Amino acid sequence: MPTPTIDFLSDLRRRGLLQQCTDEPALAEHLRTADPARGGRRGYVGFDPTADSLTIGNLVGIIQLARLQRAGHTPVVIMGGGTGFIGDPSGKSAERMLMTPETIAANVQSIRGIFERVIDFSPSATNRGQMLDNYDWLGRLSYIHVLRDVGKHFSVNMMIQKESVKERLHNRDQGISYTEFSYMILQAYDYLHLFEKHGVTLQMGGSDQFGNIVCGMDLIRRGRAEGEPHAAFGLTWPLVTKADGGKFGKTESGAVWLSAHRTSPYAFYQFWLNAADADVVRFLKVFTFLTVEEIDALEAAHAADPGKREAQRALARHMTELLHGPTEREHAEAAARALFTGDIAHLPLATLEEALASAPSSEHPRSQLEGTGVALIDVLAQTTLAKSRSEARTLLSQNSISVNGHKAAADARLTTATLLHGKIIALRRGNKAWHITRWG
Repeated sequence: MPTPTIDFLSDLRRRGLLQQCTDEPALAEHLRTADPARGGRRGYVGFDPTADSLTIGNLVGIIQLARLQRAGHTPVVIMGGGTGFIGDPSGKSAERMLMTPETIAANVQSIRGIFERVIDFSPSATNRGQMLDNYDWLGRLSYIHVLRDVGKHFSVNMMIQKESVKERLHNRDQGISYTEFSYMILQAYDYLHLFEKHGVTLQMGGSDQFGNIVCGMDLIRRGRAEGEPHAAFGLTWPLVTKADGGKFGKTESGAVWLSAHRTSPYAFYQFWLNAADADVVRFLKVFTFLTVEEIDALEAAHAADPGKREAQRALARHMTELLHGPTEREHAEAAARALFTGDIAHLPLATLEEALASAPSSEHPRSQLEGTGVALIDVLAQTTLAKSRSEARTLLSQNSISVNGHKAAADARLTTATLLHGKIIALRRGNKAWHITRWG
C-alpha cells in the first residue's frame, strides 16, 4: 500500500460524499493522530449477503473502504452472515424472504472475491483489509442475553421514529415484523463488538443507515464507565440517484451486478459508457479513484465537445478495469468499437454474443447455406430489418445492408463460408439496426 497522499474527510467532501458525520472536527483529529505503523484507524461498512453477488449499489461502500485504506487507515469489511438471517428493513417496502443458513453461507463465500479486487488484503500491507463475518459473534448470542444486556438500552419510542421503521409502520398493508424491527439492535451490537474486540472506531454507510449507526455509537457509550473515553464515530454518504429521477443501477435487463456470472464485463462497461451527460461527472467523483483535478479536466473536455463522450469513456474504462481487470476491460472496449464500426468478424464468439445480446435474432436451417447458399434478399425478408423482399431489394440497392460488418452487394448470397464461428451471421441495416441469424 503506497504512502497515503489524501486526507480522507477532505477528499470525501470535495467529491460530495460526506452527508452526515457525528462529530467531524473530532473525527478529523482522530484520523490525523493515528499511528501509520499500526495501520491507522479502523473503519467498517457492513454488507448483507442477500444474493450470490453484490449489485452496483453496494459499490459505493466498497469504494469508501478503499478510499479509507488509501488514506492510510484499515478497512474492515463486515459480511452479514448473521444479520442476513434477519434483513435490513431500510429502503424496503415489504418484508424480506428469509434465507436458509446454507444459502447465506454460500452467498457469503461467493461475494468475498468482489472485495479483493478493490481493497488490498495482502499480508505485507500494514493497513491490510480485514474481512469478518458477524455470524461469528451474533450466532453465539442467546435471546435472553440480547434482551437483558442489549435491548434494555433501546427505547421503543426511539426505534419507531427511525425512517426505516416509521415508513413500514404507516403502511398498513405491509407493516413490519418484530424480526426486522430488531435489525437495528443487531447492527448496533456489531459496532459494540467491533469497537471492543477489534479496535474499530468508525462506521460508515449510506444516508439511510445514519440512525442505525447512531444506535451503535449510543450502545458503545452506554457500555463505558462515566468519564471513560469512547472515541466512536459515524459518517454517511448521499444515496446515489440519477439526474432524470430513474433508479441508479437498473437497466432494461435488470440490476447491474459486480460479478461476471451475473453481469458480464461488456455489459458492465456499457452501463458506465451510457451514463447521461448530467450524471457522468458525479459518477466519476463517487466511484473512481481519479483525482478531483483529473475529473475537473474531464468535465472541461466534455463541456467543450460532449459528442466525444470522453468523460463516459474514462468512467467505463476505470470501473471495468477496477472490477474485472485490464484484459476484460480491453475486450469490452474492443467489442464496443467493433459494434460501432461494424467490424465484428474478429471478435471471440463469447464477446460477439454479448455485444449483440440485445439485438433481435432468428433461427434458420443450416442446410440452406450448403452449396451455392441462399440469397441474402430472401433471408432479409425473414428478419426485423426488412418487412418484405421488395423492401429488402430496395435496401440492398441503396447499399444499406452489411453482412458481418461488410457492405453487401445486391445479389449477395450467404453460404457456410459466411458463418462466424460456424454458428451465426450478423446483419446490419444502416449504422445501428442489427439482426443476428443463427444457423443450426
